[in-house]
Amino acid sequence: MGFINNAKANEATRAAEQAYTEGRQVLTFKIIEANSSSRHTGVMTGVGEQIEAIEAQGWALTNMAAAESKALSGERTALICLFRRR
Repeated sequence: MGFINNAKANEATRAAEQAYTEGRQVLTFKIIEANSSSRHTGVMTGVGEQIEAIEAQGWALTNMAAAESKALSGERTALICLFRRR
């Protein structure tokens, strides 16, 4: 895993730990795909690692929605993920 994807997974872990510590039952987390071109079928770089990082903290992914947009950094897919405590 590259430096940026590692940092994103670390942030996902931090957010999941904090929500769990606060006793929250639901965690909504936005994951932005690292790949600059979403026009191809394939692995969404960094996404799986972030989901795994959150689930390792006691959460289970229950719903996901995707949106694409063009920003200064190029085309990116954003995933809005809903996790619930196990």
